[in-house]
Amino acid sequence: MDSCVRLWDDYVYLVDVRQENKALQDTVAQLKEELAKSREEAAEAPRLRRLMAFGQAVEWSRLGVRVIAHHLGPGAVLDTLMVDRGRTSLVKQNDPLVTADGVIGRVLRTAPTVATVLLLTDINSKIPVIGSSSRISGVLCGRGDNSTLELRYIPQNAPLRAGETLVTSGLAGIFPKGLPVAQVQTVERSDISLFLNVRALPLVDLRNVEEGLILHRLLPEPVLEDDSILPEDQKETGSADPKKPQKKSGAKKKAPAAG
Repeated sequence: MDSCVRLWDDYVYLVDVRQENKALQDTVAQLKEELAKSREEAAEAPRLRRLMAFGQAVEWSRLGVRVIAHHLGPGAVLDTLMVDRGRTSLVKQNDPLVTADGVIGRVLRTAPTVATVLLLTDINSKIPVIGSSSRISGVLCGRGDNSTLELRYIPQNAPLRAGETLVTSGLAGIFPKGLPVAQVQTVERSDISLFLNVRALPLVDLRNVEEGLILHRLLPEPVLEDDSILPEDQKETGSADPKKPQKKSGAKKKAPAAG
């Protein structure tokens, strides 16, 4: 009888130990999760502080976003990433995406709650830039290899040197002037071209970017007085007011024959 009682007591004891062990394991797992979260927040804090300190002209608003997907590599049709803000947050096509380190790219398309950003390394990306010290202007183009960039239209006699930082010139109107974009890596002369062969690297680690700022122009963009932007019923008259057509001065003159 005593042996049966002892056996039962041992069984109950083992059950209690097992339950306590399971509770301790759950506590350890929870503590590990909280520790990992704390470390992530600690690593994230400096990045967010740098973003908050990012200065920009008053005509541009700033919207903080998080990267939720990357599309890079040989299998990707375009070098893009996706952020967690879209049309409901007033994100629009061509809005720049930047970090405190430099330019990431521009918004390619938007959905209600997300947006797709075309990276500056994509072959379709072209950004007007200027050398921070040489003040030489050119167009920074993606090469589609996820890493390097090509700086085009730099004259052979330009005082551009490796190591110089390239910043946005603001000429196209999409990016504000003065944003850091890339660093010149190589400058080579060509015997068959009027321009230098210049390669550069992005200042932002595009594969590991986690947060950023979408910039949105607050002031309306200037409207060019170009016949190509007039409605069809106004192109014939050349007048902005279809009710007030311009008077014709006479029969059209024929263009002289080439000869």
